Amino acid sequence: MSPGQAERAQAERDPVERHFGEVAATLDGHLPGGPGERPAGPGPVRDGSALTGQRCLELFDAQLASRHLDLAARWLRAQGAGYYTIGSSGHEGNAGVAAALRVTDPALLHYRSGAFYLARCQQATPPRDGIRDVLLGLVAAADEPIAGGRHKVFGHHLLHVIPQTSTIASHLPRALGLAFALDRAARLGRPAEWPADAIVAASLGDASLNHSTATGAVNAAAYCAYQHLPLPLLLVIEDNGIGISVRTPPGWVRAATGSVPGFGYFHADGSDLAAVYDAALAASAWVRERRSPAFLHLAVVRFGGHAGSDVESSYRGTAAAAADLAADPLLGTARLLVGAGILTPAAVSARYEESRARILGLAAEVAGSPRLATASQVVAPLAPHHPEQVRARACLAAGPVRRDEGFAGRLPEAAGGLTLAQSINAALADALAARPGMLVFGEDVARKGGVYGVTRGLAQRFGAARVFDTLLDEQSILGLALGAGLAGLLPVPEIQYLAYLHNAADQIRGEAATLSFFSQAQYRNPLVLRIASLAYQEGFGGHFHNDNAVASLRDIPGLIVACPARPDDAAAMLRTCLAAAEADGRVCVVLEPIALYHTRDLHQAGDGGWLARYDPPGLWPAGYVPVGSARSYGNGRDLTIITFGNGLRMSLRAAARLTADGIGCRVLDLRWIAPLPEEDILREASVTGRVLVADETRRTGGVSEAIITSLVDAGFTGKITRVNSEDSFIPLGDAAQAVLLSEASIESGARSLLPQ
Repeated sequence: MSPGQAERAQAERDPVERHFGEVAATLDGHLPGGPGERPAGPGPVRDGSALTGQRCLELFDAQLASRHLDLAARWLRAQGAGYYTIGSSGHEGNAGVAAALRVTDPALLHYRSGAFYLARCQQATPPRDGIRDVLLGLVAAADEPIAGGRHKVFGHHLLHVIPQTSTIASHLPRALGLAFALDRAARLGRPAEWPADAIVAASLGDASLNHSTATGAVNAAAYCAYQHLPLPLLLVIEDNGIGISVRTPPGWVRAATGSVPGFGYFHADGSDLAAVYDAALAASAWVRERRSPAFLHLAVVRFGGHAGSDVESSYRGTAAAAADLAADPLLGTARLLVGAGILTPAAVSARYEESRARILGLAAEVAGSPRLATASQVVAPLAPHHPEQVRARACLAAGPVRRDEGFAGRLPEAAGGLTLAQSINAALADALAARPGMLVFGEDVARKGGVYGVTRGLAQRFGAARVFDTLLDEQSILGLALGAGLAGLLPVPEIQYLAYLHNAADQIRGEAATLSFFSQAQYRNPLVLRIASLAYQEGFGGHFHNDNAVASLRDIPGLIVACPARPDDAAAMLRTCLAAAEADGRVCVVLEPIALYHTRDLHQAGDGGWLARYDPPGLWPAGYVPVGSARSYGNGRDLTIITFGNGLRMSLRAAARLTADGIGCRVLDLRWIAPLPEEDILREASVTGRVLVADETRRTGGVSEAIITSLVDAGFTGKITRVNSEDSFIPLGDAAQAVLLSEASIESGARSLLPQ
């Protein structure tokens, strides 16, 4: 379709366009010397404002382009060529926020930030044409510069705009974490992408302010500010008074944010570009100079409904919608320019029409852009993997002096057999000694050393800047990790129990795992999340301290999930995860079986069968376990038991009894829940032709489903059965044993596979 055809297709203007044309034609003011426009000088566009006439004119162009990109989105959708119609109409005042910030201030933008993005493109050196970026996103073009057609987002690495797909402020914990990490990285002397005085800007809507994620992030920011911890975070609330169809009570945003401890509060009318610019200057100066958080509250309007499919008249009266027209930010900026004698009303209208024609013409050009067409193209940035680089980094060790200092002269390899907890502690200490940018944090990890003593002594040896306690909020803990990874640090957060992760799982699913995917790996959030996990605590604590649900992790694309059961595996697998995070930017979760933390014996009291010697990093192959590789025990040819976690110890004990009865068993410890070691599973299963899957997770949604499916898909024709924990929450006391996988059920399941 030609640009002319696209223009004719838009001949029937919507009410917002018609209103703009009517008012623009009657704007008060005149341009001395005749019609048209005159050069805008360096003076203020209005007395008392810091916004110059020239900058106002440039921002007006960004606002016009943003409005017409919304029109183009709807036209493209009508042609079957576009896939996104949530627009920025009515929010174009945020161009003034972009102008008040520096291009080197990282920005995490709300989806109505079109004018902000275009204004920041103007600030780049050289300036960038952001219009084509947005249009390519609308049509899901493969050559769109940030997401490559995977989503329509505002983002560009050179502009320091970090792509977000959040609709409910789930990006705010990350923004909080990045603001915290900027100053922490500088304190640690780590190289940074951003200047030392940079601030983090994040925008959100008034409805999203009410989401628990936003509430938690604001509380965590206030918690830091109360303790005078540096937190240069600017939260820009674009308050249009409605969330899809649900009205926000007038005055609520000011009431909720105007007196938050430690926060500055700034307000502006979003239809007045000069007021927005001046308020944004003041707010950013507050944050930059004090290193303290602030709100910038913009009163804006929303045109065109929530999205193209939203029939606004079904829930909003015509009088309310019409009243918003008077607050159109484009008209507000036009009045500034006409009042300053920079444009005449006729020139305003001409500029509007020129922008409209240009953008609709460009929309017609990009409508047929090539899109992602194969699964391999789509998933390419999801899970980068460079095994040789990972292996090299897994073996990274501090020098002898640094190691000796890190262990206070008592090297763990000289201590004999270690428990699982001791081995993890030693591996963390070695990693902290070798990696100056590594942080260990979470609730109770510092002074107390963790609920189970796993991090004991690390804070004393490596300092509070690197090993520290956090507030009790899993969303904020994970958000801090996501921000720290962006800032070039290596975060190793701890979640105290697996059940507590479910409070914040979207920070892993919707934020961490998606960043590389939606930025074509231009941005990454390296992360190793440790979680005290699973059950078998002798009935103590009930379902919040005994949780065997891992399905929410297993179905996250690209996530690495490790579950070490043996002390020697734990150290090596933790190093592998750290290396994968460093080399490939991977997001890793390490599930540490609580019941095995302090286990010492295997078959009988005092045998020390669950202890293992600690191998320091640098040794090959003992110091490294490749992602997705299992470990085999025994060489029997009658039966293969496939298991992991607590199931390994139970299976080895059951296998010993079976072996005593003349049944040759081999036990395969998966070690990795994602990706599954499918080649190892098939190989070990094929040796015996009989497979028992001993799975401590639930029968429905548990790991055994994936193991059996893997075997069937690979063409395995032998006998398979499984034993699982029940589809139940875990109760207190002895009743827990009634619903959990047991040695008895493993042994019984094994015998059922054998000839009778």
